Amino acid sequence: MRAPVSESFTHTQNALACDGVSIESIVERVGTPVYVYSARAVRDAFREMDAAFAACPHAIHYGMKANSTLALVRLLHSIGSKVDANSRGEIEVALRAGYRPRDIVFTGVGKTRDELEHAIAADIGVINAESAGELDRIDALASGQGREARVALRVNPDIDACSHPNISTGLRINKFGVPLPQARAIYRERRSQKSLRFVGVHVHIGSQITTADPLRHAAAAAATLASELQSDGVALEHVDIGGGLGIPYEGRPMIGAADYAAAVIPELRRTGLPVLLEPGRAIVGRAGALVARVVDTKRYTGGRQFAVLDAGMAELMRPALYGSFHRIVPVRPPRGAETSWDVVGPICESSDVFARDRLLPPLEVDDLVAILDAGAYGSAMASNYNRHLLPAEVLVDQGRWALIRRRQTIDDMLALES
Repeated sequence: MRAPVSESFTHTQNALACDGVSIESIVERVGTPVYVYSARAVRDAFREMDAAFAACPHAIHYGMKANSTLALVRLLHSIGSKVDANSRGEIEVALRAGYRPRDIVFTGVGKTRDELEHAIAADIGVINAESAGELDRIDALASGQGREARVALRVNPDIDACSHPNISTGLRINKFGVPLPQARAIYRERRSQKSLRFVGVHVHIGSQITTADPLRHAAAAAATLASELQSDGVALEHVDIGGGLGIPYEGRPMIGAADYAAAVIPELRRTGLPVLLEPGRAIVGRAGALVARVVDTKRYTGGRQFAVLDAGMAELMRPALYGSFHRIVPVRPPRGAETSWDVVGPICESSDVFARDRLLPPLEVDDLVAILDAGAYGSAMASNYNRHLLPAEVLVDQGRWALIRRRQTIDDMLALES
């Protein structure tokens, strides 16, 4: 028995398995590329977060943007999660997964009129407004429907999340929210609008945050504003501190759910309000792997050695978009000494690279490899670039696996075209 690759993906003497289910047996049925998810890992991550915040009233609204595959959203519903949606499409997925409208937080920078009308009519739990202008549009639309919209204002505290600049959302140079110094006045000026009901304060400063200080500072900013609004007589129901907790893609030490809670709860307690959390990556990131097949290998004389996979940036965008690191492991046990490989995809882009100079054992055509920690921002960001078909997705649970999304067909892809 070799050391485990992760808690859910483990090499036995024969080959890689997900919670005891052979990856090869899955591939024999559904082919490659395929996303494989561990239901156990999703449950464990959710329960760890829930337990970490047990000391204060809270609700976990899973951030669907990380992965909105219907079966995973249903799985989270079954264990008590609520959701954070960023579009009408995500709202519809949540409703089909069994969530009540009041279980849904609706966030997003550019909500359309159609989306807002739909959210108001459905009586969504809270709409996190991005600007004073959006609050006014919500008020007008709700008034036209004869309804009262439950809203919170997203504030931008100008706090550096110390993560990749493309996923930082809490700096004043970012497009998200309103500057914190303006927020109290916006609440005051709109308190009299009869179709708005201010129920919370919202802050979210970014993603893949690996240290506690940015999260602590953001919670403190939200708590201070909430306390000021309470003193103004605004009957708030919660403080929403967003998501952002990262996962250890490279295996380096970093904070976990307990550290996160220890950092922010002391700041939030002074409001006396329940806390809303919107974790996404922290719930599903480590639960998934993208399994691909080697379709070619080549070595340049005196140069690089390439393994070309049948999956690329169309299936997993993160490495090309962010230069992000994902562990890559052979499904079969290694057959020799490790050497340096560039692991690349089939897309006609030089950025279609999963890893450069990665130490891996000898690879041959038809070998299977697993790209780990791909449960978040993998399938959710997949595309048909170069007319690649969207991959199949499989969920492993208690020793069995099920196809939760079949592989797209050419007919599927062309169904909207004429």
